[in-house]
Amino acid sequence: MAQKYLSIDYLAPFSNCCFSTFASDFNPVQFSNFKLTKQLLNAVEDAGFTSATPIQEKAIPLILGGQQVIGIAQTGTGKTAAYVLPLLRILSHAQGDEPRMLVLVPTRELALQVEGVIKQFAAYTDLRSLVLFGGAGAKDQKKNLEQGCDIVIGTPGRVIELYFEGFLVLKKIKHFVLDEAERLMELGFAKQLHRFLEVLPLKRQNLLFTATFSDRVRKVADDFMLFPEVINITPEIKTAETVAQRLYHTPNYKTKKNLLVYFLENDKSFEKIIIFCKSKKVSDTLFKSLEERIGAENIRLVHGNKNQQTRINSLDAFRNENIRVLVTTDVASRGIDIPHVSHVINFDTPVIHEDYIHRIGRTGRALNAGMSITFCSEAEKWHISKIEKLIKQTIPLKKLPAEVFIEETPYEERQEINREIDRQKQKDNPDFKGAFHERKAKKEKQKNSFKPKKQKKKFYD
Repeated sequence: MAQKYLSIDYLAPFSNCCFSTFASDFNPVQFSNFKLTKQLLNAVEDAGFTSATPIQEKAIPLILGGQQVIGIAQTGTGKTAAYVLPLLRILSHAQGDEPRMLVLVPTRELALQVEGVIKQFAAYTDLRSLVLFGGAGAKDQKKNLEQGCDIVIGTPGRVIELYFEGFLVLKKIKHFVLDEAERLMELGFAKQLHRFLEVLPLKRQNLLFTATFSDRVRKVADDFMLFPEVINITPEIKTAETVAQRLYHTPNYKTKKNLLVYFLENDKSFEKIIIFCKSKKVSDTLFKSLEERIGAENIRLVHGNKNQQTRINSLDAFRNENIRVLVTTDVASRGIDIPHVSHVINFDTPVIHEDYIHRIGRTGRALNAGMSITFCSEAEKWHISKIEKLIKQTIPLKKLPAEVFIEETPYEERQEINREIDRQKQKDNPDFKGAFHERKAKKEKQKNSFKPKKQKKKFYD
């Protein structure tokens, strides 16, 4: 019988502090080998898991030993369980009304997901968890805090708000976790994190988990972690080995849509698909078009303009029901664990190049095979080159199927593509003035070359 893991991919480079690297060819360790309680092992067994992933195998004993830990591993490797299981073991049982564990995450979707993992593994204990996030009324959250809890999971804005209003007491926090730390930095939470560090008890265990260890994350870690143990799951590979990658050159929006519809209508392997768009506007437009083609019962839309409950309902429907397509922005690219996603389609190439790794990490999870397909216009080729440099791979380029009609690029879209190409050239060469200035300079040069020379006046004595 095949063993079931808590999910696995591989990632990325780091060398600093005390660190361990763990290669992809590892011998799985049973959860029963860890010093976990019978209640936790029963919950793990109920979830159908027997063997730990590399990040779990390395992190769990260190966390149980009270160490400060930085865990660097790709999305889908089971980072959440890597800290949840040992911390539940340490907390053991309900105690008092004030939280002893605080987990900060970048988005409400991830906060809800982490809470789900905690509730799943704490099922046979009396430990109480509470999730706090913005975009929803704080009244119920304040009421829940008054009833007492052991664990708080939340987004920085709402957590700090409730702290300063006096509803959240942090003086008994013994375990502080930053999850998806690089995303927290990208969303501009660095200042709020430093405010947390000022109010948290000095004596506490600090844990940081991240998919990529950027300079910004390193700086934050240096500010509040002293001699952490650093676990880096694999040093070479950036993208999951379980995900096949493809690239299609598509000149414009309409051609991208034609190719997407071709896949949806002609390839039965496209069973559960996440489509990533660059903006809310593009995702709205594409959703409306696809809804007409495949039916409202087969598609959902998630982006930042949707209210919190709508986003939760859409993600739950895509996860648990027979919804085939999810159209979204990068709001769903990190930390959201949806099983059995067959394909990720980058309708627009990500302009934040690390997001490529996070997007395609939504498929190929838990040792299942998956496929990533990226559509690329002329203006996006520059980003593809940067992504390929980042992942140290060349994304295989495929020809457009003969049945896909290549549309003419409208004038306005062509102009925007040209402006974007100019911006890219200026990034690579600050002296580049742009195509408009080049044409102007060329015309001036031509004009001057045909200009008759003035004759010098002769003066006679």
